[in-house]
Amino acid sequence: MEQKIHQGRNVKRFREMLGIKQEALAFDLGADWNQKKISMLEQKDIIEEDMLRQISNALKIPVEAFQNFDEEQAVNIISNTFNDQSNGYNYYPTFNVNPIEKWMEALEEIKRLNLELLKSKDEQIKMLEKLINK
Repeated sequence: MEQKIHQGRNVKRFREMLGIKQEALAFDLGADWNQKKISMLEQKDIIEEDMLRQISNALKIPVEAFQNFDEEQAVNIISNTFNDQSNGYNYYPTFNVNPIEKWMEALEEIKRLNLELLKSKDEQIKMLEKLINK
């Protein structure tokens, strides 16, 4: 029994993942499009090739994604990838930020800036001395 890929539903999924509203997609597709037409398009099992290309350009997603994405297969891959302890949720997040290292980086930057200020000050003093001596 072959699974049927619903291209309209795939368009809707990708559009929602990108945070794009139906009105915005309609605007990108042209003047003869509106929110209702996008809604009807997303209900179609199969979308014409040239229409998929237009949607692909608007959403910047390959046409093949709309034609081949099968949610059940994706869920199976994800569920078979993780074992019982690794269900995709990290209840104990770890942060790899070392505050001492960040503090040392900030101190080094301060040292560098101070040296630049001192160098600039010395150059200004030399210029003033030249002007005074003339």
